[in-house]
Amino acid sequence: MSSGKRSLHGRGVLNRQKRVSVTMQQAELFVRYARLADAGAISAITAEYARKGIMLERSDENIIENIRNFFVAEYNGEVIGCCAIAFYTQKLAEIRSLAVFNRFTLKGIGRLLVEKAEMVLREEGVTEVFVLTLNRNFFGRIGYSEISKEYFPQKIWRDCTHCPKLMACDEIAMVKKL
Repeated sequence: MSSGKRSLHGRGVLNRQKRVSVTMQQAELFVRYARLADAGAISAITAEYARKGIMLERSDENIIENIRNFFVAEYNGEVIGCCAIAFYTQKLAEIRSLAVFNRFTLKGIGRLLVEKAEMVLREEGVTEVFVLTLNRNFFGRIGYSEISKEYFPQKIWRDCTHCPKLMACDEIAMVKKL
């Protein structure tokens, strides 16, 4: 394969240019930057996870304000997954709001979203990325290691101090060198 592409479990190709694609049942899945028109779908996907207590709910206004930080997975014209990035320093960023509609889970879509986010972060010069997650197994399989939340005071001061779960946070901090 060319230097810009590599195989993903024999199911497709990661294009390091503009989008990530994988073949799923004769159709294509694309991972791309989100557009304003995707805000409603992002809201629906993240709300599904918020109802289950897996992530905090994001308002439509918050999603729209941060739309340029989101990526979406699109399958047959439908947005089926999302994730966002947040920068804390020139070298440190977070991947957040990773969610895939339940009927599309366990198909590698979350991994593709994370890989797209990591690719963009590398291009920006970020050398370390972290997540706060309840799914340590998923992130562990893709190279993240557990670390104390206190390692990220920027995150705590910016976001956690406003979180309703502040005093009973059940999320695990994980980090990866890029």
